[in-house]
Order: sequence, then structure tokens, then C-alpha cells
Amino acid sequence: MLNNIQKKSLKERFLLVLGILFFLIYLVLGLMIMFWEKLPLDMEPKYRYAFGGLLIVYSGIRFLRLINSNTD
Repeated sequence: MLNNIQKKSLKERFLLVLGILFFLIYLVLGLMIMFWEKLPLDMEPKYRYAFGGLLIVYSGIRFLRLINSNTD
């Protein structure tokens, strides 16, 4: 995997780092919405968990797409 990353151009490596960054942003945002009680969102708990879970699932999809594009 490390050898595959070293073969990439500068643009491809930048996009890989950007993809990892946004994966982490969506994951942390989903966890914050679900578990941080003092977050200023006026939502019922069931909607907070649903929205946070949706963000976590989306981050997982982005991660899988990133891994699949990295193997090319």
C-alpha cells in the first residue's frame, strides 16, 4: 500500500489526503451530533441519532470509495 501511494503523482496524493480528511470530518461530526448533549441543535434525541448515524454511514461510504480508488 505504501509503495502504491509513493507511485502516485502529487495531485493524486493531495486528493488522497483530502479524502481522508473529509472522511474524518464526517465521522467526527456524526459522533458529535449523536453524543454531545450540549451541541446547540434543537432536535429530538431520535432525530439526532438518526442524523448522526446517517453521517457515519456516509463517511463509511466515502472511506470505501477512497480505498477502492486507491487500489487502482
